[in-house]
Amino acid sequence: MILVGVMAAALWGIGALTGAPRAARLNMIGLLMVAVIAGHLILPDGHPLREATGGEAAFWVLLLALGALVWLYTRGLALLKKRAAPKAPDAPARKGFSETELTRYARHIALREIGGPGQGALRRARVLVVGAGGLGCPALTYLAASGVGTIGVIDHDTVDLSNLGRQVLYDEGQIGMPKVHAAAEKLRAQNPHVEIRPYERRLTSEIAQELFGDYDLVLDGCDDFGTRAVVNQAAVATGTPLIAAALTQWEGQISLYHPAKGAPCWSCVFPERPDPALVPACAEAGVLGPLPGVLGAMMAAEAVKHLTGAGETLAGRLVIHDTLYAETRSVKLARRAGCPVCGEVNTA
Repeated sequence: MILVGVMAAALWGIGALTGAPRAARLNMIGLLMVAVIAGHLILPDGHPLREATGGEAAFWVLLLALGALVWLYTRGLALLKKRAAPKAPDAPARKGFSETELTRYARHIALREIGGPGQGALRRARVLVVGAGGLGCPALTYLAASGVGTIGVIDHDTVDLSNLGRQVLYDEGQIGMPKVHAAAEKLRAQNPHVEIRPYERRLTSEIAQELFGDYDLVLDGCDDFGTRAVVNQAAVATGTPLIAAALTQWEGQISLYHPAKGAPCWSCVFPERPDPALVPACAEAGVLGPLPGVLGAMMAAEAVKHLTGAGETLAGRLVIHDTLYAETRSVKLARRAGCPVCGEVNTA
């Protein structure tokens, strides 16, 4: 018996010195026990090797069986602990937030008006941004940073050097690249927890309603009157709330249009196309570089408020921000009787 103990200790020590895993060392000792038992069964009575190892196989069979029971017990206990243990912090979670997301959105969750339920609402939300230019860039940036789960962006234009003074989502390496794909590239790098859907095309009346039907909210940051009219008509037809902003030179304006909830639609406020001489394009009249950032961030803020139910939105109000004279004023709005776009919409 002493001989077997010495051999087992030697096997364990050699295994430890060579860096063999614990399981491998236990297997070697188990094989030693099997060899000893086989010797007792094969060798005749009185054989010196049998006498040196205890004389009878019964003791070693009992010892091997006891070892197997202990191994099975510890193995089963380990499996039970593994099943009962909580998931790793960064493990995917379909219902809850991962530890990474909780840290990322901690400042939002700390806000009483948003909290965990509000952040969950943002995660489930689908927001479409029309236009990936001066207004779209900051709006997209803050929507992604805020954790809006699905963000669509539609634009047919490409990144130009003249854009970079105010469209800060892009860089020189992206010049010539479609804006929607350049934006998607940056937004996915900024927040991999959100889904970005780029649509490289012009928004037309033929596709607008079908596209809007996939989203809970639309942000309009385009720069031409015709497309704004298409956006408004599709938003009213699908019952989708619309946050629209516009800017020129030093001044910008923003409101939330939602006739289904009693607010006017965009056409209630702007029923006719203005004279082009009165609203020249940015390329002609110029625009302050940071101004799109101010209005675009306001669009994202209004989106977060609308989606989480926090505070009061700009529904029924038009905010006008004058950067040159550092003035911001609010104008009350109302639905226009006989509006050809939303006149038939009933208020919920």
